[in-house]
Amino acid sequence: MYGLLFLLLLFSTAASSPDRFTSSSLLRHKSQEYFELGRPLPSDLLPPSCSRHVLTHSFANTINGPPFSSPYSPPPPSSSDGYFDCSSPWSHVALEFRAKCKGEQYDRIAAIWLGGVELLRTSTAEPTKKGIFWKVRKDITKYSSLLTRSDLNLTMMLENVVDRVFTGVYHVEVEFLYYKQNVAVSEPRVSSILADQNFNGRNLRIVPEEPADLIVPISDDGDRGFWFRIESESDFPSRQIRIPRNTRRAVLELYVSFHGDDEFWYSNPPNLYITTNNLTTGRGNGAYREVFVTVDGELVGSEVPFPVVFTGGINPLFWEPVVAIGAFNLPSYDFELTPFLGKLLDKKPHSFGIGVSDGISYWLVNANLHIWLDHKSKTVHAQSSIFPSPAIQVKRNAQFKLLDGSFNIKAQRRTDFVGWVKSSSGNHTTMFSQKYKFTSSISFAKNGTYKLVKQKVKADKEVKVVREDGVVVLRTRAKRRYPIDLVTATLPGNKKNTYVLVTNVTHSMKEKSLHGGYLSRVNNFQDSRGWMEVRDHDVLSGTADTQQSFGYRDDFGCYSRSIGVVDGSLMRDNSSFHCPTA
Repeated sequence: MYGLLFLLLLFSTAASSPDRFTSSSLLRHKSQEYFELGRPLPSDLLPPSCSRHVLTHSFANTINGPPFSSPYSPPPPSSSDGYFDCSSPWSHVALEFRAKCKGEQYDRIAAIWLGGVELLRTSTAEPTKKGIFWKVRKDITKYSSLLTRSDLNLTMMLENVVDRVFTGVYHVEVEFLYYKQNVAVSEPRVSSILADQNFNGRNLRIVPEEPADLIVPISDDGDRGFWFRIESESDFPSRQIRIPRNTRRAVLELYVSFHGDDEFWYSNPPNLYITTNNLTTGRGNGAYREVFVTVDGELVGSEVPFPVVFTGGINPLFWEPVVAIGAFNLPSYDFELTPFLGKLLDKKPHSFGIGVSDGISYWLVNANLHIWLDHKSKTVHAQSSIFPSPAIQVKRNAQFKLLDGSFNIKAQRRTDFVGWVKSSSGNHTTMFSQKYKFTSSISFAKNGTYKLVKQKVKADKEVKVVREDGVVVLRTRAKRRYPIDLVTATLPGNKKNTYVLVTNVTHSMKEKSLHGGYLSRVNNFQDSRGWMEVRDHDVLSGTADTQQSFGYRDDFGCYSRSIGVVDGSLMRDNSSFHCPTA
């Protein structure tokens, strides 16, 4: 009877893999620093003009409680002795997030908001009994219009559970670093079109875009954090916003993360497979998800999100001490809304909504609406073209017998939006186009104990601004490719009520961006292989090997770093600012 029950448990476990685990019971000899590979910030080359300690808090048993908030105020413009100048505008502002923890604990999702506007979406590393610590730095210069205000609260949400089993308390500090200097190596911002007064406004030039004049949150009320919680595809949270009449440009920035039964949405089988085999897992609804944004019920943009793996996911031994791509600094997604200003500049409130196609419990989403104003005019005239409803094409194929089978999905969508804006800088037409192709393949073999997941996403976005005479004065384009391959094999363990999970995971982010006349490339590749012996969700033993390479290149320079980790020890770590020859 025990053997039969264990086999049923084994099949059920295999079908629901990947999963979340903790590994704090394994022996470590000292506290360790964790990190995520990424590009250094331009401001890292400079000493800050001043800094401000904005948050200190210990997140213990915070589940079902309110977030932590504290009043924010910008730094004084200068010291009493006049030694430093820290008045706005700043060339750069960086957020530095520092955390430490020890004991037994799962990874937790967290976010930081200023006045309801999200600045950072992050997740925690899983601690050890000896303790861990880590640091995240993010450029937040684009939020400068909020950073100059003294009437806002800084809020952080990190729901944690502390009891006799889960003892890890996350101790967090957040500091803002303000810079007045510029550096030669800097990230070019999306440009704006301004009239050249030397030619009476007839000829136009491209100048660096300043941060938005207004940033309006599209978020919840903040009682449980400012993110909306989406439990199913029928959930469609929204907010009413009235757009100022002199708005000349608008961009929506979307933050999203996935949890619970949808944490590994890219590996979920269809519901028919689960019900036919009488499985108990809630991880179903297939392996396709699309997060979309609407204005007054009309689609204005959508995204298949990058599949971030949190530090307890798949095999937690993979993420010691280097975490998965995006785990400490989850990506956000931008949608150009300038073509819609012809519908929005009517003095009326408009509904901005967010949804998840095929989503199940649960997703955390919210957005920031960045608004640029025409300071020389009280009213801007705009007109939006008539947009055909952009249809999505999804093809699904499922073939299975008992626990073995294959499931394939292909999806694609293209959207094109056009509108003109007549401001004090002239009449300009903005075109925003977006397309993506999605392919997913999931295979089960060996009575469902062997699982192969292959997913590819190709996403392209382009914004083009055209003058009245047809001259293209601005073009920005971003191409992203982010595949993920996952292999899991579930075997009986050597100890009672244990099983062995052999796992390989390979994922990457490739991005090529054109901003005005500036070209940049990112190539971030991570490959992890290993096994672990598990009882319930506790890792008893195992091995892990993670190799990662990161490369960045633009018109100003290059940066690369490659690491190799074996069983939590950093065996190789090479970095360079040298640009390799072609």
